[in-house]
Amino acid sequence: MNSSRAAFDALDTARIREDFPILKRLIDGHRLVYLDSAATSQKPRAVIDAIIEYYEKYNSNVHRGVHRMSVEATTAYERARRITADFVGAASSEEIIFTRSATEAINLVAHAWGTSNIRAGDEILITTLEHHSNIVPWQQLCQRTGGVLRVVPIDDEGSLVEGALDELIGSRTRLVAVTQVSNSLGTVLDVHSIVKKARAVGAAVLIDGAQAVPHMPVDVGDIDCDFYALSGHKMYGPTGIGALWGRGSLLETMSPWQGGGDMIRSVTFEHTEYADPPYRFEAGTQDIAGAIGLAAAIEYLQGIGLEAIGAHEAVLLALATERLKAIPEVRIIGTAPRKAGVLSFLVKDIHPHDVGTIMDAEGIAVRTGHHCAHPVMQRFDTPAMTRISFAMYNTAEEVECFAEALARVPKVFAP
Repeated sequence: MNSSRAAFDALDTARIREDFPILKRLIDGHRLVYLDSAATSQKPRAVIDAIIEYYEKYNSNVHRGVHRMSVEATTAYERARRITADFVGAASSEEIIFTRSATEAINLVAHAWGTSNIRAGDEILITTLEHHSNIVPWQQLCQRTGGVLRVVPIDDEGSLVEGALDELIGSRTRLVAVTQVSNSLGTVLDVHSIVKKARAVGAAVLIDGAQAVPHMPVDVGDIDCDFYALSGHKMYGPTGIGALWGRGSLLETMSPWQGGGDMIRSVTFEHTEYADPPYRFEAGTQDIAGAIGLAAAIEYLQGIGLEAIGAHEAVLLALATERLKAIPEVRIIGTAPRKAGVLSFLVKDIHPHDVGTIMDAEGIAVRTGHHCAHPVMQRFDTPAMTRISFAMYNTAEEVECFAEALARVPKVFAP
């Protein structure tokens, strides 16, 4: 805790907050306390300005023109690809495919890789912790191909059941698709160990990194996975943009999953020759402004330092956990030994939506519902939870404000 506390104290949160215009907003006269960054993070001025600059100064399509603005837009778009590649440790920028989201990135793999590589009886291994985006595409793939979906269960802490992965992975496993950080419970999985076990049986590995990249350094080469999906709006970038990193040797073997402009080398009515990766997977006009905004978000993150951000959030998580444990009516869901800055809980006899409404009346934004993780809700026998999640701009004072407001919630419903 001492090293984390030192990093927490070193992070200039007051200066950082000045970079986020929305944090100056008042909600019904209350200063906004935004504790919903796992749903979508707020955007720093650097990201907002980068998007405005594109639209005001060089708005044009990419890869299609020789006029100056098209060249400038193409340069900025491909620069964003290089920045994203460096951010995740890719060997080449050509291993980065821009998508609408992490969800689309996973669906791309399910179609472009899965259709050719999953046969009847082949098994795809996921965990109970997964977001719907890392469940439904594999269900659909199994329905198309006759594959079998296997699920690693979780224990009462929200960790993988010890030994369950070893029991389920085997000679029939063709793909292991897991989250690195659970969006609902904050559990951090040991992806290095999971990849090693997958490699031992010859299985490919996809990692859903949407909740990881805003909080910790990621190096796909070190992890040794085959695919890595991320989402811009979770990491201080704009909505509508994400990316898929894919191992170059695999991308070369994959057919496109959408057809249209800019993903071709030549077209006749008899035959189409596809472009090389990554362009064969980027049909049509992409979200150019989104890619530029994503690059600005990455540069902003790197300027602050992911290690410092993670340490800052760890202190906030510890403080919030301590405060919630002191409220008798609160039950924390998800107590894994290693967690990111996510804390889900129930308040006895009070629906999470009511908790969220009361919090909102005091200017505190929290998430309520199933968090796009129905299996997690089923595991803990609840239809919904309340969740708070932290970012670099949150403060200890905001945690105290939240805890004080939450302690008043049971009194609102007292007979």
